[in-house]
This record gives sequence, structure tokens and C-alpha cells, in this order.
Amino acid sequence: MEIARYLLLFLMWALALTTQVYGVRDRNITLLESAVAKGAVCLDGTPPAYIYSKGYGEGANNWIVYIQGGGWCISLEDCHNRSMSSLGSSTRMMAVYPLYPPKMDGMLDDNATYNPLFYNWNIFYVLYCDGSSFMSNIDQEINFKGKVIYFRGVRIYDAMMDDLFLNKGIANAKNVILTGTSAGGLTTILHCDNFRTHFSQSTTVKCISDSGFFIHGEGSIGADWREERYFNVVSTHGLANLLPTSCTTRMNPALCLFPEYLINDVQTPLFLVESAFDLWQIQNLIPPDTLAGWDICDHDTTTIVSQCNWTQYSLMKDFRATFIQTLKSLDNSSSIGYFVHSCYAHGHVLDKKTWTCSSLAGHNVLANKGIGQAVGDWYFNHSSFQEIDMQNDLPRNCDVILSQLLSTSSVWMFSSIRSHKFLQHLLLLIIAYI
Repeated sequence: MEIARYLLLFLMWALALTTQVYGVRDRNITLLESAVAKGAVCLDGTPPAYIYSKGYGEGANNWIVYIQGGGWCISLEDCHNRSMSSLGSSTRMMAVYPLYPPKMDGMLDDNATYNPLFYNWNIFYVLYCDGSSFMSNIDQEINFKGKVIYFRGVRIYDAMMDDLFLNKGIANAKNVILTGTSAGGLTTILHCDNFRTHFSQSTTVKCISDSGFFIHGEGSIGADWREERYFNVVSTHGLANLLPTSCTTRMNPALCLFPEYLINDVQTPLFLVESAFDLWQIQNLIPPDTLAGWDICDHDTTTIVSQCNWTQYSLMKDFRATFIQTLKSLDNSSSIGYFVHSCYAHGHVLDKKTWTCSSLAGHNVLANKGIGQAVGDWYFNHSSFQEIDMQNDLPRNCDVILSQLLSTSSVWMFSSIRSHKFLQHLLLLIIAYI
């Protein structure tokens, strides 16, 4: 045992010599003051905000535009409360930032070992403060409980695009990715084609929606509840005439926030990173009266296998079946890629563990590729990728396999050795011995 631990220390030293580490990305929040004159403001009327980190080297002309997530407000009361939080006010955002800075790991990491394909790209991180996935556009100010609330999401999006092209130089980009997580993943789907129109044909533009495939699943458990929730979003933010007409001319606009009714009309290449056991959707988009005792089941993903009862398992299995069926109902277009695993999770592209997971770990891998590799191969046209985990019909906890064996530093080490074959095999031998 002691020999193995000395070997671990040696391996960490070896990795320190072979790992490329670069400077920390600029994470300073910038207020887009010029947006205020355009009426592009957060729920509370404060300026929208972003984080910009300049690319360098071979990545100097490549860009990732990342849209922050954070759900939606579904009523005036809800939006009023949200306007006093960091998801509705840049003033509050700036106040909490020192304690809770936005994550910039995974796909946004500037360490070439963790993130070899995108580490030196320009990053433009759009912070979320409108509660409508950047779609609302109500001219009048709404007074509620003595406070003025603004619904100007699409104006914020437009103002951010103006700043990117007029001040940041994205017009000269060679490669561009629009991506976002959760509500930001839905934003990515909704704005993907519009985003593409800003660039010349010589620029490669693709979109990656991370945990943004929120399902309706007509006829399934919770479908009516989900439809009612999205109706409230559309109604509160006045979105009926702002959502894609390719959808609203065919069905109730309240359904046109569901990606299953949108994606077939998206012309720009789109990649979906999803869990068939999406943690947020299972917790929030299934009727409350079916979730009795759920806190014990989903409070800690490390206990999911032992703490959930069979009624809860059945509910999750039904959700998985509906999710997969819904995804498979999409047109079989080669421009759409997807990676759908079975981990109990929500959000991937900013998570270092998820983004860099190795096939050696034996989890969260499809077609012998982790998420980062699958996305990279798809984006750079090395191969198409449409894979769903059809083997596991129960949710899996994919965070603890290595952390139960190794310390935090060793988990970092495992993630960082993907390109070092000898060190990979050596680490496996050490784990086996321990």
C-alpha cells in the first residue's frame, strides 16, 4: 500500500513535467453600459454584463460565445423576486461574484491538458439576467409591488452581438461556437440560426446545447405540467410573437419553447449534450404530487442507488424512455449530433470532470469517446456523432468512481493524463494495487 502511494507521488511529479499550464483566464465582469440606451437591461433595469477572455496563438481567431443558464421566471411575482438576485440584476451579480464566480472550466478551461482543442480560444461569456432565455422584448416598464421590472432579453442578446462585432473583432473569426448550459442551452437552440447570419460563409459556425433539450413528451407523465409551466414563461415574458414562426404557425406558441418542436427547423449544425436522466428536469418538470419523498432520493447523487425506492426508479425510467423517444423522433439529419449518457446530471461543458472523462474510468463514455472528444470530432468534421447510452436503464452516479479511490489531487491527475499512454497504464496498475 505504501509503495503504491509513493508511486502516486512520483506520477504526480511526472505529470507536472508533462502538463502544459497557461495563465488564468480573465474572469472580470464587464458591464455593457452602452446597452442601456437601447433599452437592453436586466430585469431590474441595470446594464447587462459579460466576461471576455482574449484568445491567443492558434486560437486568436477562434471564438466560444457561452450563454449562462439559470432557469426562467414564470410569473410577475417570480420575476420580481428574481430581479433582486444575481440572475436578474447586474448589481447583485457584481456583489456576489467574489464569493460565487461563474465557472470557466471544461470547454472554457485554458489548460491545454484538460482542454486541448479550445484552451486558447477567445471566450465571450454572456451573463444571464432576463429570465427568458434572451427572448423577451416588452417595450413598457412593468410596475409590480412598487418596483419596475423590465423584460428585454432579446435586446440584451442583440446588444451583446453588437459589442462582439463592433468592439471585440469576432467578425474576423475563423471558427465560432455558440453554446450554453440549461436555460442557456435553450437560448443556443433558439438563437442558433440568427447567430449564424452574422458571419461570412468562410467562418465555421456551429452550436452546442448543453442540457438544453427540455422535453414536452406529449402524453407522458408530467407532459401537462411541463406545458403549463412553459405557458407561464411565454405568457409572463410576452413571447408568443417572438418565438420562431416555423413553430408558432403550426402549434400553440406555449409549446414553442420545447426544443423537440424547434430543432428540425434549425439549419446551423447543432450538437446536444444530454443525460437521459437529466437531474434538473426530473426534479423540476415532473408534477410535484408525484415527488413525495424525493428529497431523500435526489439530495445527494452519491446515494442515488441506495436511497431511491422503486416507485422513484420507475418514474425516472419512464422519464428516460420519454426523453430518448422524443430525441429519436427528430429528423435524422447529419448536421445534428448528440451525446446522451445515463449519469444523473445536469450541465456538462463547464465541468472539468465531465468534459475530460476518460474511457479508462469506465463511465460516461460512448463509442469510446468522452464528451470533449466527441464534441471536438464533430465540430472539426473528423466524424459525425449520434450516440445514446441504451445499456443503462437506471441513473448512474458518475462522479464517485475515482474519487472513492483517490484524493482530489489524484483525480485531477487522472483527468490530465489522457494524452500520456504510459502514465495512463501506470495509474491503472497503482489503482489496482491500492
